[in-house]
Amino acid sequence: MVRSPCIAVCSLDDKDMCIGCQRTGDEITRWGRMSDDERRAVLVLVEQRARAQGLFMATLATRENK
Repeated sequence: MVRSPCIAVCSLDDKDMCIGCQRTGDEITRWGRMSDDERRAVLVLVEQRARAQGLFMATLATRENK
């Protein structure tokens, strides 16, 4: 099972994007009903969104320190 990218920083911005996990409100709502292939596709989008905002490296560094 593909794990959720949730990092427990849950707040949607004005574009309906979670500032913590970079998923849309719709993606968050549907996550539990998605197939693993659908979840992987969302994770690709999450990475693209995080990179576009300059957040990707910060996320990796945080995970490596845990």
